Amino acid sequence: MKNTVLAALCAATFCGSAFAQSSAPIKVGLMLPATGTYAALGDMIEKGFKLHVQEQGGKLAGREIQYFKVDDESDPSKATDNVNKLIKRDNVDVLVGTVHSGVALAMAKAAKESNTLLIVPNAGADAITGPMCGPNIVRSSFSNWQPGYSTGVVAAQKGYKRAMTITWNYAAGQETVKGFREAFEKGGGQVLKDLNLPFPNVEFQALLTEIAAQKPDVVFAFFAGGGAVKFVKDYDAAGLKKTIPLFGSGFLTDGTLQAQGPSAQGLFTTLHYADSLDIPKNNAFRKAFALAYKQNADVYAVQGYDAAQLLGAGLAAVKGDLSKRDALAAAMRKATVDSPRGKFTLSPAGNPVQDMYLREARGENNEYRAVAVKALADPARGCKL
Repeated sequence: MKNTVLAALCAATFCGSAFAQSSAPIKVGLMLPATGTYAALGDMIEKGFKLHVQEQGGKLAGREIQYFKVDDESDPSKATDNVNKLIKRDNVDVLVGTVHSGVALAMAKAAKESNTLLIVPNAGADAITGPMCGPNIVRSSFSNWQPGYSTGVVAAQKGYKRAMTITWNYAAGQETVKGFREAFEKGGGQVLKDLNLPFPNVEFQALLTEIAAQKPDVVFAFFAGGGAVKFVKDYDAAGLKKTIPLFGSGFLTDGTLQAQGPSAQGLFTTLHYADSLDIPKNNAFRKAFALAYKQNADVYAVQGYDAAQLLGAGLAAVKGDLSKRDALAAAMRKATVDSPRGKFTLSPAGNPVQDMYLREARGENNEYRAVAVKALADPARGCKL
């Protein structure tokens, strides 16, 4: 009798422990920029992520979400220490971050070493879904190659033959420019010269003078955030906008149009999202975002929203059981995400396979003009899973 009671007590204790574990909040570590050039981008990603969770009643797969936050400062030299605050100090279940490609590479390394689930809601570093790919790493955004390549396709189709490129000398800029060059040269064009300056330097005048002297048919630029605002204004002030068409990765004008003012009007960019994309999911998303935050959504908000959607798809497949990590990660890779950008899937390397859109800056919107490339998949060079 005594043994029977003990057994019953043990069983009850075990069941209580198991229940507590399965019903405990899921710890989400948000490692995003809260200060510096990319602060506004990090803010939009966080708002997008939280909007989807709020739409699900504050839970994903029945599990409440608990947030832990670290400002990554867009500083690769601090990235390992910062990400370990979330992994080792806070014991988060999933990492979400970040914007800066250099910081994201350090996050991916730490995630692989600790087998922590990582969802990248912006940084497009090709290596994350290339040589550093892992079954526990997925992206809700893009690879740097994708918007560069799709802009190169458009520029070649428009008949431009001689191009110059300009960007910051860091991973995102270099890889985006390589994508542009690959497509532009494949389409019969020639890149005369790649211009760059250190991140986050915004002293463009000497490089703009060189562009004016070379007189290319088109200029391709990759900048984002505050740097993009100053570049577009400086390009216009130098008189180049009237004589040499400026094309860009969509981040040149995304989230920056209001600050760029008249200088940005009419600029063409390509990206996996357009503000005026007229599909039910995007219309509903933009309405919900505006009601929740009293501001218009942008691509960063979309990527944050879809990071939460991806996590939700994985959790739903395992009924919220985080002990089934491999099955959760596999389910995320198999998901079809009903995104405001249009439905997308993930490649085997964990990168979105998605339509890339040609957009034109009009007012404070990047308006949809055409599909630049349908269902563009990153080549994931060097990925071995």
